[in-house]
Parts: sequence; C-alpha cells; structure tokens
Amino acid sequence: MAATNDTKPNRIAAVVFGSETGNALDYAEEAGRMLERLHFQSVVTSLDALEPLSLARFDLVVAVISTTGQGDVPANARSFWRKLLRKNLPPDYLAEVNLTSFGLGDSSYPKFNWAARKFHKRLIQLGAHEFLSRGEGDEQHEEGLDATWVPWSAELRQQVLVKYPLGTELYPVPENVLLQPKCLLSLAPSDTLKGNGQVCNGNDAFPVISGKPIPDYSVPVQPAPPPVIVDTSDRNAQHLIVKVKKNKRLTPQSHWQDVRHLELSCNMSIKYNPGDVLTIYPQNSPQDVDQIIELMDWDHYADQPIRFESINKMEAADFYPVPPAPSNKLHSEPLTLRKVLIHYLDMRAVPRRSFFSMIAHFTNDEMHKERLLEFTDPQYVDELYDYTTRPRRSILEVLQEFASVKIPWQWAANVLPKLRGRQFSIASGGSCKCIAEGQTNFELLAAIVKYKTVLRRLREGVCTRYIAGLPAGTLLNVTLQKGGLGVHQTEATLPVIMVGPGTGVAPMRSLIWERYHWQQDMLFRRPDTAGVSGDGSNGIGETVLFYGGRNQEADFFYREEWEYLQGQMSLQVFAAFSRDQKAKVYVQDVIKQQANLVYDVLYSQGGIVYVCGSSGKMPRAVRAVLVEIFVNRGNMDELAAEKYLQAMEKNGRYKQETW
Repeated sequence: MAATNDTKPNRIAAVVFGSETGNALDYAEEAGRMLERLHFQSVVTSLDALEPLSLARFDLVVAVISTTGQGDVPANARSFWRKLLRKNLPPDYLAEVNLTSFGLGDSSYPKFNWAARKFHKRLIQLGAHEFLSRGEGDEQHEEGLDATWVPWSAELRQQVLVKYPLGTELYPVPENVLLQPKCLLSLAPSDTLKGNGQVCNGNDAFPVISGKPIPDYSVPVQPAPPPVIVDTSDRNAQHLIVKVKKNKRLTPQSHWQDVRHLELSCNMSIKYNPGDVLTIYPQNSPQDVDQIIELMDWDHYADQPIRFESINKMEAADFYPVPPAPSNKLHSEPLTLRKVLIHYLDMRAVPRRSFFSMIAHFTNDEMHKERLLEFTDPQYVDELYDYTTRPRRSILEVLQEFASVKIPWQWAANVLPKLRGRQFSIASGGSCKCIAEGQTNFELLAAIVKYKTVLRRLREGVCTRYIAGLPAGTLLNVTLQKGGLGVHQTEATLPVIMVGPGTGVAPMRSLIWERYHWQQDMLFRRPDTAGVSGDGSNGIGETVLFYGGRNQEADFFYREEWEYLQGQMSLQVFAAFSRDQKAKVYVQDVIKQQANLVYDVLYSQGGIVYVCGSSGKMPRAVRAVLVEIFVNRGNMDELAAEKYLQAMEKNGRYKQETW
C-alpha cells in the first residue's frame, strides 16, 4: 500500500481547542490523530496561540471547546474570542473553511455548552461552512463525555472522507501503524541511540521498533502557510512562588474524609477577588515512579540527562512546555527521565481509548495486543468503561496487568498524559489576603481524595495526596487565575444568597470576608452611611449563607468564624447536615425552609445568588427549589418562575461555579 500523489493539495486542517482542565485538549489530540490517518497535514493548538485571521489558511477546522464559569470560554481561548468579535472582520473571510465543533459541558450548569455554541455560531457568521453538526458532550452522563464523543468522532471521520475523498489508490493509515510523534525524549547533548532497535531521536521522521522500520504512509502535500503565533505564556495566569505556612486537617481523625486548610504566602503584593482560583502542580510519588521505571525497563536511562526533541515546534509549545516545579528544579538542573516522571507525566490517570491504541504497538504478546485493541473499538465502549472508569483503574495498573508492554523511554511523553495542575477556589478574602506590606496570603480548602472502588482497591488523588504530605516551609510554583463568579465591589449594597456545601464554601468564605472588608472600608470613608441594615438600603446588603455537610461536629467548616462575623456584619448562616438525624437533610431542604427570606432577598430586593460546590445533583436541586419558591411566594406559574431565574442569569444575578 504505497503512498501516491493521488490526493488533493488542500488537505490542511487545524484542530483548535479551548480547555480549562485538559479534557478538551485530550479530545483535540485524538481528532488530530484521526485526521493524520486520513492524510491531512494537521495542526493541534490552543485558540490563543492563533490569530483569528490565520483560521482562513486552513481548509478544515475542528474546534473542541469546553465551557467554564457562567457560559464563558476557557482561559486559553479568551483572547482569541475577544478578537473574533471584532466588527471589522469581513463576513466572508472564512468562506473557504469547512467547520465542525464539539462542546464539552456539564448539564448541571444553566448555560450548558454555551461557549462551544457561541463560538460555532460566530464562525458561521464569518462565512465558515458547517460540514458536520456540532456535537455536545455532557459530564453528567453516566458514561461521561465519551458517550457523545465516540459516535460523533466516528461520524466526523465518515464525513471527512466524503468531503475529502482519498482517491482510488490511497487508503487511510491503518491503526497498526504508529504516527509520527510530536515530540520525543533524547539523551543530551548528542544522539546516541540510533540503530539500537528501539526508537531513534526526534530528528528522524519515523522510529524503528524492534529493528523493523515503519513504512512511510505520509502524503506529499503543499506545506501550510505558518499560522500567526502569539506568545500566550503569561496572558491568562499569573505564575507565583509561594511558601506553605500552614497545612492543617480540619476534620477529626475518626472522620471518613481528610479535609485540609492550607495557608500559602507570597513575597509579592498580589490582587485577587472572590472566586479566583489557584492551581497547584502535584508530583508523583517516588514509589510510583520507581514502579513504572522497573516495569518499562527504563533503569539504565532514568537518571541520565535528557532533552525534549520537538518534531513540530508549534504543537510542542502547547503540548510539551516544561512544567512548573518546586524551586524551578526543571529549569536550573539537568533534566532526567526520573524528573520528567515525577513532575510532568501522569501515571495515575484513568487511561483513555487512545492510550490503549498507543501501547498496543509496544507489545509482542498477540493476546495482549488483541485485548488492548478491543478497548479502542467503539463497539466495546461499555467494556472500556467497565474496565477503566467504573473501577477508576489507573495507567500504572494497566501497565502492571499488561506486563508484556514495554514503552521505549523516548516515547514516554507521547504515551503518558501530562500531569495537570489542580485548581482550587481561594478561600481567603478581605483582611485575610494580606500578611504584611508587600506580602500576600492565599488560603485554600482541599478535600483529600482517598476512597475504595467497587473492586475494593484504594484510590488516591495525585494532587491531594501530594498536598496532604506538604510540610510547612515547602516552596511551590502555582498559578493564579481569574475565576468565573465575577464579583465586584459595586455589588456591595446588594443582598446575597450563598449556597456552598462542603468545600464549595471556600469561595463563599472569600466573599464573606471581602464583604466585611467592604463594610469596614465604607465605614472609614463615610461613617454616616455605613450602618448595617437587613435590606441593604443603608450599607452592606444582607449576606445569607446556606451550608451543607454530613456531620455538624465533623465537617462544619469555619463555624467559629461565622459566629464571630455574625456579630460584626449582617450575616445569617443556615446549615444542613445529612447524617445527623434519621431523615437526610440537604442544603436545598434548608433553603426551602427559609423560603420567605430567600424570596425577599432575590425578588423583592433584587439580590444575587451564588452556587458553589460539587456539580451534579446539588446545583439542579438548588435551582429547582428556587423555582418552587418563586412559584409559591410570587404567585407565578412554573414557566414565569423559570423565566425569572433565566433573567437573573442573564443579568449576572445567578452565578454558579461547580466542579
């Protein structure tokens, strides 16, 4: 099956993504590989790495976009989105572009897949042709985003072949052929591994596996004009070095869950607002790293100096940046495979389908290969779910079970996913933000993820396990990023309803302390008008917190603070504890009990409601009870109540941040 010139010269594609947590990036990579197998010269990149005008240089654009906050585009797509809204963009400048998109959303949010929808609509307005209807994934589906992605991506492949036929003698690159990697690891400073029967260095177009070269199925196409690349390294997040001041467990040792209060200090004066997030970059445990090194037979290379060898410089900027690490160790010291495994690659993630497809190339055991490839077949999606997602089986465990798989160390960064930082809503606000002049304090509330699966195997979150072991004095590289609550001091006089069960109380604590600070500031500036009143007509508006936990004695976080602040400002706290009585009581039940207060604050006084915490049932239940309150107290029918709540969302008076 030789490659021929029997193909169109216009097989140039861009797979662009906007990703907050990395899911959209994963799907974009998968789409990019699929297009490569259909002989497209494809680029996979974040939206902010492009200028809008550069989209017109591609024949095919596939956009994969998640939605964050109040229907917002992710941080690494916001600059591009603002530019895309310019009125001076011609309405036909994308007339030569074929477009499709896939949205990643969470149906517990009111603005489900909002970012993908408005992005898709805007590109159509600018002349792009929709050759495949937009797909929408829902994290709340019992099979997750894959429930929609798998059939949609299969349809994408089919429609691409219809729109861009391969010709009579050209065939898709088969799945048993490894695609050219975007990046390889190599020994530094010189190439020393050629001809050893493993993988050669990144300067070579295709690797050698087991001494047998892989056929070149690439198609000679006209080179794509280089897109306009812009520097996005510091645009959306502020990189900081912080020191751990305190790492205190809030729940008793007898409680089922370990919840930590962290205090981090920074020797810089930094401004942040309630709802903003701090990203902590974890490390893999030395035990896990030793296990994978031994499993893969990487012992000889584990501590030798290495480097990243980029094949595609543009894509490498998105996929293979040197990750943040404590004390900048990866920048100041020689990079080794062990350090890459500790700081950069995730071996505890639940593997995706593409992982099984990749590692099937690195085994000589035919039974293992057949089984691995079954997991990549869309008709076995339920079996894949039962093997990976349901028991939360990790990559390391898969490699232990398929012991014949031996990944060449040079391919580690292509096979293992990137170890991503974990975002935490900041819990400090007001006077809690400042330690001393020129210093900033960050406080976090983190639940340590540790549980047993249906197979009775212990599971621990990589980041929270790392956090649980951080002693005071540890230096961390973190990033500070604007959140989606959009809190402004201009709202100080408005009353607010806050719903924050569990660790969802973190941004609510930040906002309460911030509102107390605004009250003190108002008192200082205008002592004659800074009195506290329940209706918000004279000073800071009413602040009402609805909190939920399991046990009052075990997880009523910051209880003493609420008691203190109730004597300092107009603050009411209502708590629901689901396990303290025979009948379970949840936060929505307590909201219903306070229906008159809630109606007065939200309808009569035009207040704001914030909902933070776990996504899923809680936000839906809170929304449903608010509609019920509007119906019963406002003499509305259900349709009118729903429309009123939608108007609150549109006007920024209903804000949700769940995870």
